[in-house]
Amino acid sequence: MEGQDEQPLREASTEPIVTSGGSEVVPRVLPGEPQNLSDVDAFHLLLEMKLKRRQERPNLPRTVTELVAEDGSRVYVVGTAHFSDDSKKDVAKTIREVQPDVVVVELCQYRVSMLKMDEHTLLREAKEISLEKLQQAVRQNGVLSGLMQTLLLKVSAHITEQLGMAPGGEFREAFKEASKVPFCKFHLGDRPIPVTFKRAIAALSFWQKIKLAWGLCFLSDPISKDDVERCKQKDLLEQMMAEMIGEFPDLHRTIVSERDIYLTYMLRQAARRLELPRASDAEPRKCVPSVVVGVVGMGHVPGIEKNWTTDLNIQEIMT
Repeated sequence: MEGQDEQPLREASTEPIVTSGGSEVVPRVLPGEPQNLSDVDAFHLLLEMKLKRRQERPNLPRTVTELVAEDGSRVYVVGTAHFSDDSKKDVAKTIREVQPDVVVVELCQYRVSMLKMDEHTLLREAKEISLEKLQQAVRQNGVLSGLMQTLLLKVSAHITEQLGMAPGGEFREAFKEASKVPFCKFHLGDRPIPVTFKRAIAALSFWQKIKLAWGLCFLSDPISKDDVERCKQKDLLEQMMAEMIGEFPDLHRTIVSERDIYLTYMLRQAARRLELPRASDAEPRKCVPSVVVGVVGMGHVPGIEKNWTTDLNIQEIMT
């Protein structure tokens, strides 16, 4: 989990524009996408090609949960294990089958850099937790939040070392596949890391902070790839955290439950009806339901299902 604020990726026209907000949607520009009314026919032609590729009854992996919005828009939530080759395949298959209008991933702007790094670089970064990184995290997030972030990086590095596999492969796969789908937008759907860490630290007493830090410092149990696949029903990293924070319900609330709410909100924001371009102002507006793919840790799926039809106020979990 890098603590650096990265700018949205805009390097190639063949890639989706990355956005971290649910209300402001910026579409990726493709050759043939309408820039004025004279290009409407070209837009409809490309859209028709996309819809032909979209499967009416998609053959989806068992890790996918389908949710339907009030306006008929569909959201396919892919529950993943963050260190799993099978999860990468599930993400790719789902995006190819449903040809989404929006892809939402469990990342925030502070971790967007992992979308552009290759496996080798990410492995090196995860294993090299230096004093400089600790100082940087403390400067950006305060002493306690910075220490917590560094310790969680250590947990991630431990898994990385054990498996020889960098985290976030499913998000890079989602980014790559989204770039192949016409008119597909790419959203960052997770709550910013500094907010999560500061709220988590505030939820603990002094001795609880010491106890949690001790548990993270001495985490060294061996992990196999089979362990990861067995944990596809609950994300491995979050399961390890849950074992350590089981006696701290407030900490579980801030790290898992509140992010369930935030992810649900972002998925619902993405699942809005699409307004099609018009040949003239006299032509009536036409909107169609959208299709969204969400890529999140399996541990968040039950919470997203639970919150899907409830009224959500994310201001309460952003302070």
